[in-house]
Amino acid sequence: MAKDPVNPHLDTLLQHTGTAPFNPDTGSAPVNLPSMRASTVRFQNLQALEATQRRKNAGERVATYGRMGLDTHAALERVFCELEAGTHAYLASSGVGAITMVMMSLLSSGDHVLVSDCVYGPVYELDDALLKRLNIEVTYFSAGDDLASLVRPNTRLLYVESPGSLLFQMLDIPALANFAREHDLVLACDNTWGSGYIYQPLSLGAHVSVVAGTKYVGGHSDLMLGAVITNDTQIAQRINRTQYAMGYSISADDAWLALRGVRTLPIRMAQHGKNALQVCEFLAQRPEVARIYHPAWPQDPGHAIWQRDCTGSNGMMAVELKLSKEASRRFVDALTLFGIGYSWGGYESLVQWVTPGELARHCYWTGGDHALVRLHIGLENPADLIADLTQALEQAGV
Repeated sequence: MAKDPVNPHLDTLLQHTGTAPFNPDTGSAPVNLPSMRASTVRFQNLQALEATQRRKNAGERVATYGRMGLDTHAALERVFCELEAGTHAYLASSGVGAITMVMMSLLSSGDHVLVSDCVYGPVYELDDALLKRLNIEVTYFSAGDDLASLVRPNTRLLYVESPGSLLFQMLDIPALANFAREHDLVLACDNTWGSGYIYQPLSLGAHVSVVAGTKYVGGHSDLMLGAVITNDTQIAQRINRTQYAMGYSISADDAWLALRGVRTLPIRMAQHGKNALQVCEFLAQRPEVARIYHPAWPQDPGHAIWQRDCTGSNGMMAVELKLSKEASRRFVDALTLFGIGYSWGGYESLVQWVTPGELARHCYWTGGDHALVRLHIGLENPADLIADLTQALEQAGV
């Protein structure tokens, strides 16, 4: 059945949201919205300035100064709202910057926050370097904990990442959303894995979604970008004021790169996911592999939640190897098509050797002394990636 043109599919919206308007004099427009760089916005007269300020004070997205960005930034904010089914989006210079924006917007000195132990590693550093100094206390929890026993009178925020950062543990966002509302908490979810296209925490009940646009939105490993999206007006007002007060800004060129990248997000994400499942099928047959962490893989414990809550998958997975530390390091070093690096979401395949210290934070990890490598399956031919993994596993066993 054809999609209703009045309510088009997200694939269509991503091709038509944030495009350049037609010039009223020439009737023409560029296909791509240009990168609009500006530090200063000038006004025809004081009346025009004051009218714009009134609109801004009323909550409209209008610019009186270049720090908040002009048309290119506004277009990207609209794209994030479409991706995440949100009403308000705020940009940051990195994913960690977006996480910090959420914490600083929603927490005050003396507050308490519950954080899932599977969050992005730098959140732990944010806690140690900043939150503790501001007298904001963090309690880390795992999916099996009794959350109600951890809530305090000063608990304000429930912050999670789903799927988890290293082991891709699927959390039950609808259940967490119900819990948050029962206890008057704000539920914020790092949704970099889904990036709105295959997973929408706001639609599942979360109040705030955080995305590192550095990853799949950009898609080409050439920009740093974060975004915070909400559909709650009161929360939006708090984030808006904090973003402005803390001087958050991104370059117009990075906003333009993200707009360019998001046009191909649907086909890139689908191909990443298809390639990853082929690699899973190969790895499942290898004697060196103890477990595959990938929610779209039918044997993953989170597969049922993935089927219920997600509309697709991507190239992220982790592999538990029955190898010693030294053998697993030989495996990583022997790979030729997988770059060694911490990021993901670009077109290329990557591998990360996960340290025991990183794994110790995650109650979901039950692999003991086994090694863990995190793989991002890129857009290379999967047969070539499988051949590379094969020779690397053979070298690891030498």
